[in-house]
Amino acid sequence: MSKRFGISDEDWLQTPDSVQKAFSALHHQLLLLDMRTEVYERQLAQLREQVAQIDDLRAEMAELRERLGKNSNNSSKPPSSDPPHQQQTTTNESKGRKRGGQVGHRGLSRKLKAVAQVDRVIDLRPVGCNRCGHLLLGDDPDAARHQVSEVPLCKAFVTEYRRHSLRCLACGTINQAEWPEDMPTSSFGPRAQAVVAYMTGRLTASHRDVREAMDVLHGIKLGLGSISALQHRVSQSLEAVTQQARQYVGSQLSQNVDETSWPEAQQHKWLWVNATRDVTVYQLLEGRATKQAKQVICERAKGIIGTDRFGAYNWLPARRRQICWAHLKRDFQAMAERGGHSSAVGEALLKEVDEIFILWHRLRDAKMSRKEFQAELEPVKQRVKRWLKQGASCDHKKTRHTCQRVVKLRSSLWRFAQVEGIEPTNNSAERALRRAVMWRRKSFGTQSESGSRFVERILTVVTSLRQQGRNVLEYLTTACSSERQSCHSSLCLAPVSP
Repeated sequence: MSKRFGISDEDWLQTPDSVQKAFSALHHQLLLLDMRTEVYERQLAQLREQVAQIDDLRAEMAELRERLGKNSNNSSKPPSSDPPHQQQTTTNESKGRKRGGQVGHRGLSRKLKAVAQVDRVIDLRPVGCNRCGHLLLGDDPDAARHQVSEVPLCKAFVTEYRRHSLRCLACGTINQAEWPEDMPTSSFGPRAQAVVAYMTGRLTASHRDVREAMDVLHGIKLGLGSISALQHRVSQSLEAVTQQARQYVGSQLSQNVDETSWPEAQQHKWLWVNATRDVTVYQLLEGRATKQAKQVICERAKGIIGTDRFGAYNWLPARRRQICWAHLKRDFQAMAERGGHSSAVGEALLKEVDEIFILWHRLRDAKMSRKEFQAELEPVKQRVKRWLKQGASCDHKKTRHTCQRVVKLRSSLWRFAQVEGIEPTNNSAERALRRAVMWRRKSFGTQSESGSRFVERILTVVTSLRQQGRNVLEYLTTACSSERQSCHSSLCLAPVSP
């Protein structure tokens, strides 16, 4: 004890007993204090560890809550994946109105066809007078008309070719007739092939549904393997026109590109889409990286590409890229739902996005000139820039990183305001992918490379024809009829300049 206070043994022995007792009591108190300090330090370390665990759990809970709350408004999830209580309804009840037609609504009824378009007329005339029984003659110029449209029984028309071999009575030579050049080499004619391709590629019907429909509607019995074989034949007929479509799309000023996953047998592939105003092209590629993006987008062309913020497009120069504002709006909505400073930044950015689309719709509807649009958009651009900088220093990690990434892409945010014909969103590519996603969900992808080629070619043809208002079935029939489809002028998917 004396050594703790720096007192030598000789001095300690000369110290009065009362002082020694006081020092002993003090020493005892110090020992107790040391023990308590050690206990407090251990408890403090445990408390700090528990606080750190609580912080981790809070962060994890916030992450799970955000993940659980993801929907089509704050993420890239499709609207069809939203829970029923989150899906936007447009029913009359949601607008405070009763079911059925509203007051003042003009009803629409089926219009009668012209007499020249009627296939059969049945005249109903009274024979005698209801009052006196006198014979009635003549026609009513204002006769009441009622038309009934019926689908005719449409059984397949079967043609049998018989190739005869005849012996010459003079020299005995066996002579065999030649098959006609216009005879289909398949057991199914061009329209039958086109109908199968239409039902699978346009209506996304399953192979089993197609087999049933062909039997019930046309009396043609098909095996599942025959459907795949017919798809392969149609795919070959469309090879040349889809190649031409890719060249056309790559040369357009405005393009919108997106991608979605697509299973092929045991492989995980990606279906890419490049959508323009008149033609949309699909390509099934091995991956979802820069290499595949450069296969879809022509590097040498000067078109402006609408994309989301995915890194596979970062090789594009800023002047050739338009970031999708619909995607940005969903990112800002996610910020607004995180609370705190993140919420303030997100709400402010959402307000600016709404203003951008109001101005854009006025420009699109010719209610303002582009010069006026650019002038009114300028203060909005400055406010967006300021709020993004605030978000880049936000205390929320996700919000901070999102704003920092958007700031790096700031040169690609406003191309739609500078160049006529450029859209502020990538919605056209997303709409084009929706049909493919529905097909994937029903079919679980494809089982072979041949099937994948059919998917990308039939989707290219169907989507492009519908954009142009052309008859898909007639086009497919013509394609299947022509052995040299690349030379057939009506098969060109690109619109012909007048």
